[in-house]
Amino acid sequence: MARRLAIFIDGSNLYNGMRENLSNTRVNLGALIDQLRGDRHLIRCYYYNAPLTDDYDGDLRDGQARFFESLRRIPYVTVRLGRLHRRSDGSLVEKGIDVSIAVESLSLAFADAYDETVIVSGDGDYVELVEAIKGRGKQVEVAMFRNQSAGILLEYADVFRPLDELDWDEILF
Repeated sequence: MARRLAIFIDGSNLYNGMRENLSNTRVNLGALIDQLRGDRHLIRCYYYNAPLTDDYDGDLRDGQARFFESLRRIPYVTVRLGRLHRRSDGSLVEKGIDVSIAVESLSLAFADAYDETVIVSGDGDYVELVEAIKGRGKQVEVAMFRNQSAGILLEYADVFRPLDELDWDEILF
């Protein structure tokens, strides 16, 4: 019987990695999911991001909204949106993304909804999450570009899947 898989994608982390490593951010998420899934049975893929604020160009906002809507049409994909918050220095930070990934992945682990998970992020803040999921008897794979993966996170994951090694010709538009 195929192992049950849940995928949790930190959309901004993936976007920035693609921009830096591939100079292309036009992703066919269904094809990416297929390569990450392999022969496992996909229970669900959760994609997390934050919509652009009103001070961004309208075409950019519209493009992002169309992208989110296209993701919602992919079978077994759920889109979760956080928010962007402007700091006093003018910089923007995402709010609610990391916590949402942690809460949802742990809730599903406690409900025994999956056997294995892929966390698409290189953020070292997920070390405790990885440990907690493994503590529930689940296997944890971290997938991200090598140059954007915190070494400490890779030490705790059961498997590191470098996105550099995927067949991007099949994934990019």
